[in-house]
Amino acid sequence: MASRIKRDGEAWTGERPSRLALPLLILAALLSAILVIFASGNAAVGAGFGAMILAAAALLSWYRRLFPEEAADLDAVPDWTVARAAADASSMAIAVTDRAGRLVCASDLFGEWFPGFPTPPNITAETGLAESLADAARGAWRDGEARVEGIAQGALRLDVDISRTGRSEDYLLWRFTPVRQPNALDDVHRLLTGDAGRQMGEAGIMAVMIGGEGRIRSANGAFLLRAAGRIDANITGRDFAAHMRVDDKGRLFLAREESGGLPLRLLQVPLRRATQPGGYQGSGQGGGQDGPMLLLLIDEPAGSAGGTSALSYIETLLSLLPFGLAMADRDGRILFLNGAFSRAVGLKRSEKPSYPGDLVVREDQAAVADAVRRFAVGPQMSGDIAIRLRNEPEEPTALSLAGVRGLGEAAVLLSLKDNSEESKLKRQVAQATKMQAIGQLAGGVAHDFNNILTAIIGHCDLMLMRHTPGDSDYDDIQQIKSNSNRAAGLTRQLLAFSRQQTLRPQVLQLPDIVADVSNLLKRLLGESVKLEVSHGRNLGAVRADPGQLEQVIVNLAVNARDAMPEGGILNIQTYAVPAGKVREMRQEILPAADYTALRVSDTGLGIPPDILSKIFEPFFTTKELGKGTGLGLSTVYGIVKQSGGYIFAESELGRGASFVIYLPVYQGADMEQAIPSKAPIKRSETWGTGTVLLVEDEDMVRAVAERALSRQGYKVLTANDGEQGLEVLAGGEQIDLLISDVVMPNMDGPSMVARARDTHPDLPVLFMSGYAEEQLRKSIDLANVAFLPKPFSVSQLAEAARDALAMRPTAE
Repeated sequence: MASRIKRDGEAWTGERPSRLALPLLILAALLSAILVIFASGNAAVGAGFGAMILAAAALLSWYRRLFPEEAADLDAVPDWTVARAAADASSMAIAVTDRAGRLVCASDLFGEWFPGFPTPPNITAETGLAESLADAARGAWRDGEARVEGIAQGALRLDVDISRTGRSEDYLLWRFTPVRQPNALDDVHRLLTGDAGRQMGEAGIMAVMIGGEGRIRSANGAFLLRAAGRIDANITGRDFAAHMRVDDKGRLFLAREESGGLPLRLLQVPLRRATQPGGYQGSGQGGGQDGPMLLLLIDEPAGSAGGTSALSYIETLLSLLPFGLAMADRDGRILFLNGAFSRAVGLKRSEKPSYPGDLVVREDQAAVADAVRRFAVGPQMSGDIAIRLRNEPEEPTALSLAGVRGLGEAAVLLSLKDNSEESKLKRQVAQATKMQAIGQLAGGVAHDFNNILTAIIGHCDLMLMRHTPGDSDYDDIQQIKSNSNRAAGLTRQLLAFSRQQTLRPQVLQLPDIVADVSNLLKRLLGESVKLEVSHGRNLGAVRADPGQLEQVIVNLAVNARDAMPEGGILNIQTYAVPAGKVREMRQEILPAADYTALRVSDTGLGIPPDILSKIFEPFFTTKELGKGTGLGLSTVYGIVKQSGGYIFAESELGRGASFVIYLPVYQGADMEQAIPSKAPIKRSETWGTGTVLLVEDEDMVRAVAERALSRQGYKVLTANDGEQGLEVLAGGEQIDLLISDVVMPNMDGPSMVARARDTHPDLPVLFMSGYAEEQLRKSIDLANVAFLPKPFSVSQLAEAARDALAMRPTAE
C-alpha cells in the first residue's frame, strides 16, 4: 500500500505538471513583456525581460533533470517537529537514523528510556544485544523491515521494529514498544475501563492506575473527563503528575481546573509489592509505593471535618475490587473488609472479626498488632509482613499494610491475596510428590520381596520333586507354594501401582478384551447386577497387555458391584474419540490425539466429592476392615498410565460413578498386522548340557537356582557379583550361558555383560530381576539378551535357560 501511495504521489507532483509547464511559462513571459512595454514604453526592454524569465525557467529545468535527488531535497526538507509531536502522542518511543548512521530525530520518550539520546543500535552496553540490533538494521536496509523482541532496558522489556522509510527510503525508523505481559494488573485495567469504572465515576470517584515510573496505564471515564476534557481522551503513557497541581497550602487539585475546582483527597492502593518474608518493607526500601498503584481521587468539599462521606465511597470501591482489602483504625479494629478478603482468610459470609489478629495463629497475633500500630501513626508508608492464617496454619501468607490519612477513622489499609487456587496447586504438587515416593518405595519393596518369594517357590518345587501326591507332606508343600503365588500376585499389584510391572503389549481391539472377560464378570457380579455391553464403530487398535487390561476391567467391575449392594446395572462401553473431539473437551491433562475409550459405569451410590480425589491413592479404601486392600484402583491407575493411557473418574452422589479410560490409537497397527507372526516353537524337554555361570548376590536365590539348574543337567559356576563373574569368565573355562541378576552391589549385571562381550561376543545372556522388563531394557541398552521376571519356579528357570541357549549362533 505504501509503494502504491508513493507512485501515485510521484505521478501527481511530476508527470501531470510537466505537460502544462511550457505553455504556462511562455504565457507568463508574454504577459510580463506586455506589462513592462506598457509601463516603460520601450519594446526592447519588455522583450529582454520576457527572455530573462524564459532563460531562468530553462536553467531550473536543466538543474532538476541533471541533479534530480538534490532538487528533490530542495523541494522536500523533512519537518521533524511534526514527527516528534506524533511520536510523543503515542505510547512508543521512536528514533530515525539516516544512511550514515546518524540520529536525525527521536521522541521525548526515547530520551527517557535511553538517557543521552544514544544512536541506535548503540543503545545498550551489552555486546550481544548491540550486535543483534546491528544485524536487524542491516536486514531492514536490505529487506525493508526487521524486528528484535524482548530486549531489556532496566525494568522494561521492549520489542524493536525497524523499517526503511522516507521518500527515497534513505532513513530507518526505529519503534520501541513495551512488551505487554499479562498479570494481575490486567484485572484492574478491565475494572477501570468497564462497568465498574463507570459506576465509580457516577459515585464521584476518579480512579487511575499508574506504573512505578509515574505514567498513566489506565483510568476511568470520570478522571478522563475532568483531567483531559473528553471521556474518550487517550492519555495512556502520560505523566500523572502533569495532570495535577498543589497549592501553597498543600492541597491537591486537577491542573485543568485552575480556578473553582475543589480540593481532592488521594488514596493510594499498592498493586504490586516486593515481599520480604519475616518482616515488612518501608516505602523507601522498595516497598509498594515503588510499583504500580491504583490512585483514587475524591472531591473534598470545603469545610469538610472528616472523611466519613469519602470513606463510604472507598468502601463501595473496595467491595468491587478483586483483591482482598480491609481497613482498620488506629487501635487496630477492623472497619471494613471486602468479599475477596473474607474468602482469603476463610471467613463465613456473616462473620466479621474485630481485629486482624483474630485471623492469624496465636504465635503471629502480637506481630500483626505491632505492625498495624506502626503503619497507623507517623509518615505514610507501606510494607509486608509474613503471617500464618488461622484456617491454613501451615501456609505462610504475605499481609500488605499501607498507612492512609484523611479518611476519618480509617488509618491502615490491609491487603491479602486470595491464594486459595495457589494453595490448591501446592497441595496437588505435594500429593504428586508423595505418590511418587510411595511408588518408588512400593517398587523397591516388591523387588526385595520377589527375591524371597523366588527362594520359597524354588524350594517348594525342589521338595515336590521328592514327594508324590498322597504323601503326608505333599499337600502342605503345595499349600505353601499356593500362598507364595498369592503373595507374588500382591507384588505384581505393587509393581503395577508403581508402574514397574512387566507388560507384554500386543496390538489388539478393546471389544475383544471385553468379550473375553464378560463370562468371568457375570459370575463375579452375581444375580442382582445386570451387565450391559455396547461397542462403538470405527474403533482404532491399541497397544497394551491384554492380561493387564482384563485385570483393569475386573477391578473396576468389582468396585462397581460393591457400590450397588441392592443391585443395579453395570455398563461397559467402547467408543472412538478423535482428536477433534478431544480439543472440544478442552481437557488440560489429555493431549489432542486419536483415542479408543473404555467407559465402565454403574448405577450405585456414587462417590462423595471429598473422596473422589483420593480413590487412586494406594491403600485408600472405604470398605470395612479386612474387606479391601486399597490397591484395586491404584493398580488400575498404574496399568493405564504404564500403557500410555489416561483415566478419569466421574461421580454424583446417588447417581452412580463412571470411570473412563483413554488409550491412544496405535498408529502402526496396520503395518504390524500385515507382518505374519511366527508360531512359537513348543518344547517340552528342559534337560540340557553345558556350563552355566550364575551371578546372583542373594544367597537364597543363588542356592535355589544352582540346585535347579544342576538337576536339569547343567554344570553350574556361581559368583556373588559382577566382578567375581568377570573373574570366572577370565578363568579359561568354556561358558555356554550367563545367567545374572540385574541389580547387584559393586558391579551390576549390565555393566558386567558389557565388559564380558569384549572377550565373549557370542555369549548368550539371561537376566533375572524383580523389576519390570520394559524399565530395565531402557537402562540396560544391550542387544540379544533374554529376561526372566522374579519370582519364578524351577520349571520356568529351566525353560528360560533352554530358550536362551537356543539363541546361541551356530557354526556354519
